[in-house]
Amino acid sequence: MSSSRIFEYFVVCGIGPEIRSLDGNKGFQGMGVMYMPSLLDQYPPSNHSLYPPPPPQLPTCVLPAGVEFYSSGFDSNDVSTYPRSYPIVLTEGDGSKIYVSCIAFRDPVCEDIAEAYQVPTNSSADKCICLVSHSPSFQALRDALEELFVLCFSQAGCSKALWEIIAYMVSNVPLPTPGKDRVLFAIENHLLSVEAPPKEGFPHADISFQPLVQCLDVDNLIRLFTAVLLERRILLRSNKYTLLTLVSEAICHLIYPFRWQHVYIPLLFFSGVDYIDAPTPYMMGLHSGVDTSGLTMDGVVVVDLEYNHVTTSEEIPPIPEPELSFLRGEILKLLHPNVIWIDQMRINFGSLSEQYVRAGTRSWGVEHDFQLRLIFLKFFALLLSGYRNFIENTAANVFNLQAFLKKRSRSTNQPVESMLMVTQFLESQGFLDYLERCINSEENSNNLLDKLQDATGRGQNPLTIFPSQLSELEIITIAEPDGGVAGQGSRYCYNRFPSNIRTEEQEEKRRSILAMASGAHSGKHTPSSPSVLVNGDSKAESLSPRERAAERERMVLDIKVKLQGLWLRLLRLGATEDPLSSFEYGTILALIESDAEGIGGSGFVECIREHIHAGWQCRLTDEQFIAVKELLKTAINRATSRNDMSTIRDALEVSAEMYRKDSNNVPDYVQHHLLSLSIWDELRFWDGYFEYLMERSSNKLANYVTLVTAQLIIITTHMTGLGLSDTDSWNMIEKIAEKNNLGYKQLIKLRALSSHIQQVRVGYWGVSMGKVQSLSAYGLPSPRSQDASDESQQPAEASGLGRSWVQSMFSRDRSIRANSFSRVLANDNTKPGSTPHKADLPPSGQKKIQSSMRTLKGHAGAVTALHCVTRREVWDLIGDREDAGFFISGSTDCLVKIWDPSLRGSELRATLKGHTRPVRAISSDRSKVVSGSDDQSVIVWDKQTSQLLEELKGHDAPVSCVRMLSGERVLTAAHDGTVKMWDVRTDTCVATVGRCSSAVLCMEYDDSTGILAAAGRDVVANIWDIRAGKQMHKLLGHTKWIRSIRMAGDIILTGSDDWTARVWSLSRGTCDAVLACHAGPILCVEYSPSDKGIITGSTDGLVRFWENEEGGIRCVKNVTIHSTSILSINAGEHWLGIGAADNSMSLFHRPQERHGSFSSTGSKMAGWQLYRTPQRTVAMVRCVASDLDRKRVCSGGRNGLLRLWEATINI
Repeated sequence: MSSSRIFEYFVVCGIGPEIRSLDGNKGFQGMGVMYMPSLLDQYPPSNHSLYPPPPPQLPTCVLPAGVEFYSSGFDSNDVSTYPRSYPIVLTEGDGSKIYVSCIAFRDPVCEDIAEAYQVPTNSSADKCICLVSHSPSFQALRDALEELFVLCFSQAGCSKALWEIIAYMVSNVPLPTPGKDRVLFAIENHLLSVEAPPKEGFPHADISFQPLVQCLDVDNLIRLFTAVLLERRILLRSNKYTLLTLVSEAICHLIYPFRWQHVYIPLLFFSGVDYIDAPTPYMMGLHSGVDTSGLTMDGVVVVDLEYNHVTTSEEIPPIPEPELSFLRGEILKLLHPNVIWIDQMRINFGSLSEQYVRAGTRSWGVEHDFQLRLIFLKFFALLLSGYRNFIENTAANVFNLQAFLKKRSRSTNQPVESMLMVTQFLESQGFLDYLERCINSEENSNNLLDKLQDATGRGQNPLTIFPSQLSELEIITIAEPDGGVAGQGSRYCYNRFPSNIRTEEQEEKRRSILAMASGAHSGKHTPSSPSVLVNGDSKAESLSPRERAAERERMVLDIKVKLQGLWLRLLRLGATEDPLSSFEYGTILALIESDAEGIGGSGFVECIREHIHAGWQCRLTDEQFIAVKELLKTAINRATSRNDMSTIRDALEVSAEMYRKDSNNVPDYVQHHLLSLSIWDELRFWDGYFEYLMERSSNKLANYVTLVTAQLIIITTHMTGLGLSDTDSWNMIEKIAEKNNLGYKQLIKLRALSSHIQQVRVGYWGVSMGKVQSLSAYGLPSPRSQDASDESQQPAEASGLGRSWVQSMFSRDRSIRANSFSRVLANDNTKPGSTPHKADLPPSGQKKIQSSMRTLKGHAGAVTALHCVTRREVWDLIGDREDAGFFISGSTDCLVKIWDPSLRGSELRATLKGHTRPVRAISSDRSKVVSGSDDQSVIVWDKQTSQLLEELKGHDAPVSCVRMLSGERVLTAAHDGTVKMWDVRTDTCVATVGRCSSAVLCMEYDDSTGILAAAGRDVVANIWDIRAGKQMHKLLGHTKWIRSIRMAGDIILTGSDDWTARVWSLSRGTCDAVLACHAGPILCVEYSPSDKGIITGSTDGLVRFWENEEGGIRCVKNVTIHSTSILSINAGEHWLGIGAADNSMSLFHRPQERHGSFSSTGSKMAGWQLYRTPQRTVAMVRCVASDLDRKRVCSGGRNGLLRLWEATINI
């Protein structure tokens, strides 16, 4: 088995017979163009039945920049042509790591490839040889690979063919037993060794920690360490591949006994740079030569290893005292002992300091690595002192966080509020994973943290917790193979890295590809689209039918085994964990979506079926319910696209078994939430399902009529469970019955049964409108107490995974996965008698409107702020013109731009220069524009002359909110937690009117009353009366960051990352309602003045309309036309504008009520009707603003473009 060998694969990557540029163009495009790398050779060979294939992403990752052609090869006088040796680490779907040692070098282009593609003669191209292992034996991998490389190109040559040497080494060098033996092996008389440390000590880390401490000073090292503990988005930059991998691995070892739980890519391929803007935590390394200026980089912790810089737009809470002083002091003692102990006498008093003085006299080695790891373990022992007393392992809680913080507060004499870093760390996935391992006894046998705390408590030397090497390691020697077949004295010499022997089928396939390429070049050459045939498919076609069947059988088994483990782990997630953000969900989703043959989807459904047959009770928590529902939808959609009816019917059956209990303790089955899928409307599916049931029937000797009726009853039950309308379901049942000659009497009985089941369904879920039905959603205390049951009436588009490996890791983030869950408008919770959506109106009832879409170009970076100028401001600038209305944008290019949509073709009116960092907030009044930036400054501009009037400096962190007030005043808020009032005329800060304990993310101010509301990361909504100079309320209730806030009279609305919105009373300072029907963070809340309703938008893509009725606030309408995060909701008297992160926009209209109309008797909020939504273009949007007076919605994209939609409507 591969697990018994240290070297699992030897792989060669480079230019294969099918040449394709990174842009997707086939053929040779010239020098200076980067090309896609391919897997050229491997051992064990691809047709070996005992070993799984190497990771498919391997070629892209080992040559992250791609492959380049050169006019010459190695030149001893040109350093840029020298071979490069570097390690990389890949992460598999189950979270395990693959360690790869690489050597990249220039190698002559094969003659047949050069001839076929007309590559200039004597050209070279990048090639990479790799050793792949699951053991983190970096040094052994590098030593062996470098020996092979030197042997290949040495003038003396080698005694045997190089691939024979490789095959013998890969096949015969075993994995050493940790702490017991050392394996010795030789490559052409060069002796090499490999060993592993005892399992009772630190985890195996065959790397030096010296690069980490050499690239970063102590303070920056601690900042990076803190960011990793708090699971931030971390980007390492360096021009050396090895540094990126070694530093990533080192910092992961320093957080032991905790584990990094999120995306981990120490060396990101260059074309994947756009993943840096992903919203989920990650740790990635990127070559410093890759341009990231077009990315927003919001909140990303950028660690420049070349210049010892750590920068981020979001503050990193510092480690509290006394742990910070301990950690900093101990690291300094290790790194600079001669400075720290310079005042000490040169006499040994037996103190522990001697070990540091001794270490300072030696060059960095294994002892230094051990001491550094021990320092960080001691830090955790100090920080988490007594933590085991607070592990509860109850259904509701695993760790009593508040009790631990109170205990720490008493012992350190520090308030709990000052322990932000500790709080965030104890809420991290890494800490929860550690607790789970402790509870499951995975860590108990070798928990060095607990051992260290116990040893320290007994006054013992910390070194006693580590195993001592009392006996010598057993030496295992791998004998060299017999001499080569060429005879005594014969040598193998190479002028290029040799190819492995190909089979006849492989050779024929290669000749065929090159012949096609040669034929394309013989005529006029035109770049073609990318080939859909990937490397794996090419290999598969080279196999015989029997080998291909065996290979597919092995792959199917491998995927099913992985899915089984992931499914069971998904069901074991704790109540505090979000399955949609879990590694298990993301990996299952990736296996389903990225599998063209449907093995992932069918395998997932089969896992559920086997689990049910094994005795599972099928009950899901609310969180698990949402995850399982979405996974089944994806599996069914993929199966529909492949016409895989067996997977669809199996998914239908298991969905009828799984359920959760709703708020009324009534079972809510998964099947009821699959109605939106189009396959259920197709008679061919139900006809095929009927035939399947007939064949499967165990009572085939029964009367034929009875048999047919029994199967139709099963189908009727499923149709009702899905929620198909009575008319639609009976129409299909009747056709199937007639086709199978069912008699009239049986049809009558069947119709009666169908009607009865429909009545039972209505009793459970209410009357359905078309394909959509749901219960009325009330505001409930739990953020995930209700699930959005309204779904698309159209089939979800199959979302391909272009770069499936990275995408599969990022798919744990819900905002990226949302693209897989295509939704359109659903008329949910519509009461009988209410106005239907525009889509339901007859053609005569629809207005013919004209719309225009414009793209405004000017920004060179992502648009990060967008402000719409109101009608009153326009009067002062260019007069009262109906078509006037300005948009003001800010960007990562540090510029502010003013746009006039009325000037078609020349919309850009002015560019304001002055900021040095990305612009985050914009506001304006009659004559001025004010902007806030990451450079911690606020700039006031003259709107007419575009001149910079004042630069207001006083904040100590990036500015997040700005507001222009009457009387030449400006209100600003920043990540330093302060809200400041400025006088523009005197360029001074009048007062710091409010202080929060953490970054302010949103702010509202009522200029008429002087009431200020601000909220953010401290999860508190703070209310101040500025005129009275006092704080009115601290509104407590949210458990995560507050993203949005609105004030309307006595009502305050807040939206939070805890998936809830809250309604507060300003006068009483109390929470009147919790709106908890979203399945994701709520990014925007809005108050509708015309009907006194509430509108909320979330990352789940839903817009919900709420209305105050007797008994509480109730959700009366859902809109699911958007598929990703709702960024903006702007409500006017009769118009409502909405924009989302997927660049989709929508405009809603609420008709004026006329005298004598009946609309007042029904729901007012449900009266909002979709008026129009433009055709969506592919873009990632950062901000949206609406001009309802002129029916305009504008979005700012990550690509620097503004997309202005204008619907000209005649009312």
